[in-house]
Amino acid sequence: MPLSYYVYYRVAPERAALARERVTALLGFVARATGVTGRLLSKRGEPHLWMEVYEPVAEAASFDPALARGVRELGLAEVLAPGAQRKQECFEDPCA
Repeated sequence: MPLSYYVYYRVAPERAALARERVTALLGFVARATGVTGRLLSKRGEPHLWMEVYEPVAEAASFDPALARGVRELGLAEVLAPGAQRKQECFEDPCA
């Protein structure tokens, strides 16, 4: 069953431009590694609250380590707001 991944976090306002570069690179890395094209959103009214969306993910066993590797290698932790963490949620369609 295909999955939908939602990853949300706050970026440091002073690092927003660098964060956008790194997340863009992450989306490309994940697409090349897994074939899943992700997208980046920001919350309306809270421009530094971001969400990456990856769907459909058919193979979680290969997607999870690829995403983790990209996050680590691209240094995404360095662009987060103080005290912020990447929070990942994974959903499946119960009607599928």
